[in-house]
Amino acid sequence: MDVARGVLHEQYLNRELQVLEFNRRVLAQAEDPTTPLLERLRFLCIVSSNLDEFFEIRVAGLKERINAEDPSIGPDGMSARQVFKRVAESAHRLVEHQYRLLNEEVLPLLAREGIHFLRRSSWNEAQREWIRAYFFRELMPVLTPIGLDPAHPFPRVLNKSLNFAVELAGRDAFGRTSGVAIVPAPRVLPRVIRLPPEVAGGEYGFVFLSSILHAHVGELFAGMHVLGCYQFRVTRNSDLFVDEEEVKDLRAALQGELAHRHFGDAVRLEVADNCSQAMGDFLLEQFRLTPDDLYQVSGPVNLVRLMAIPDQVDRADLKYKPFLPGLPRELSRKSADLFAAIRRSDVLLHHPFQSFQPVVDLIEQAAEDPQVVAIKQTVYRTGADSALMEALVNAARRGKEVTAVVELLARFDEEANMGWAQRLEEAGAHVVYGVVHHKTHAKMAMVVRREDGSLRRYVHLSTGNYHARTARLYTDFGLFTCNEEIGADVNDVFMQLTGLGRAGKLKHLWQSPFTLHQNVLAAIRREAEHAQAGRRARIIAKMNALLEPTVIQALYEASRAGVKIDLIVRGVCALRPGIKGLSHNIRVRSVIGRFLEHDRIFYFYNDGQRDVYLSSADWMERNFFRRIEICFPLLDPRLKRRVIAEGLKPYLKDNVQAWDMTAEGAYLRRRRRRPPYSAQAALLAELAAVPSEPRP
Repeated sequence: MDVARGVLHEQYLNRELQVLEFNRRVLAQAEDPTTPLLERLRFLCIVSSNLDEFFEIRVAGLKERINAEDPSIGPDGMSARQVFKRVAESAHRLVEHQYRLLNEEVLPLLAREGIHFLRRSSWNEAQREWIRAYFFRELMPVLTPIGLDPAHPFPRVLNKSLNFAVELAGRDAFGRTSGVAIVPAPRVLPRVIRLPPEVAGGEYGFVFLSSILHAHVGELFAGMHVLGCYQFRVTRNSDLFVDEEEVKDLRAALQGELAHRHFGDAVRLEVADNCSQAMGDFLLEQFRLTPDDLYQVSGPVNLVRLMAIPDQVDRADLKYKPFLPGLPRELSRKSADLFAAIRRSDVLLHHPFQSFQPVVDLIEQAAEDPQVVAIKQTVYRTGADSALMEALVNAARRGKEVTAVVELLARFDEEANMGWAQRLEEAGAHVVYGVVHHKTHAKMAMVVRREDGSLRRYVHLSTGNYHARTARLYTDFGLFTCNEEIGADVNDVFMQLTGLGRAGKLKHLWQSPFTLHQNVLAAIRREAEHAQAGRRARIIAKMNALLEPTVIQALYEASRAGVKIDLIVRGVCALRPGIKGLSHNIRVRSVIGRFLEHDRIFYFYNDGQRDVYLSSADWMERNFFRRIEICFPLLDPRLKRRVIAEGLKPYLKDNVQAWDMTAEGAYLRRRRRRPPYSAQAALLAELAAVPSEPRP
């Protein structure tokens, strides 16, 4: 492809289509025979979970623009209507591939391993009797069939809930002849039921809730004839809207808005493959959807609920081998005093290969330490059950000056964050909700301790959330430091978040929405200047997403100037690599494996200074301009070398889980060479206390 015949919009790929490309790479993990079998099933479910959010947010946004007749054209040169059409075509292909993989490969392989999903047609007499008893004991008392007539209009169907549309013939007790009923499946019911081994004929026999209801739906409509029973699921717009300028209490307004998430505008309808044309059309009409929004699937419509199966099956040979996260050398001594260790030198944690526990220990020690006078922390995603947050509550109860900057608008974690905000306030902490129109996405904690008659700041900065569970699943870096200048910068950011006043100049941190964007651009352009002057120039950047047009243009200019650029972008990338005369010096790769690549690392050679930054921010407009983000340098040369050696080089070397991006936006899996090398497996072998597998 030659840039000479291109126009500006041909330099950018579409975000929504790139999200679907990312999910194809995730689905490839489920296709890979080297992935443990139950993990293959888990990856299938992850794709479904990802697609749920994609439709709830991204497709919902496209539909809002179409309905508003928004004529604007994106950087990719497409209107919302054009994007939606291509998304629908691509998503249908992806879903069809997903279910074909489930039915033709994963389920048969599970059956060979003695893990059976029993279909109605294969039930024996003992199984039918057990299932019938289960229906009357567990299902019948909680089901509420709704016959449709003028007194019973089509019900409000909850977002992503399992429902059944039933076609009927005959008259009921009141002489009504309505031909359709809706049966919602209560969320308290399991979607997959495990049969006793003596009934299943083996240790692991499962039956879908939908199969049980299909078999006994006639019991709900005495004296009528069931012509058909079809499972369906509707996905709704789940993006919350709170006018932060109008509301006086953001938490109260958000609590009211959360209830509406279950009943937003419909954006997708999933039905079983046995659904009749007439019923499909009827449901589309009820939800005001079009045929492009209909996904007819060969299997359960709520595939994400199969995520529970690996945890119910005790087969270690079909799962990833467990591992025990390690500790850096500085913290390897038993009963180590964290404050003393941080005073000796900065400490870097590389999750999940190294433990998240020291982060929890910092807050727990701070809560108990009489010398600690204050703790400040940002809260974005922590989970509903968090030892770290309990430590923060305990610190407030013990009289520490605790300040929590809680982001109430962390998508799908709003309810958990509101709960923590309330508990912290009740314990006596100062709780603030950040800045209007700017999500607080920065990951910072600061402990102020009295030592030798003066106050010292201890800081933890991270690329990832204060969430112990995801710290076992996501790759992230966290830094402990008591560097006075970095501590002063972090304190200034907290002062901005809790108080009022103009942003001051920070010594080391780059901060959104003030300096991060301009500093990233300046660093890229500086590399271009070095290249133009004949000096060595190099950029390596690792992130989740690259979308911001100005940064992409700066990278194109640097490529033209001769800068060698490697971009490790796990998810969405709008930049087109490898275009002659534009991006021939840029390579883009994505690594998809056991762990979700989540860290953000920015390396600039800078004439031999080898600047290394870690950040909470991707290179996206929202991160640069609509969020509070920080980007922090590694000042210790030893830690700088570690990040290069652990966070960048292995991912450039990976030939097992790496995908190379083409100029057209497609991804080609790197050909496995000898010897095979997986970055994640190598890091587990090097850093974990008990590696799950030998070094590749």
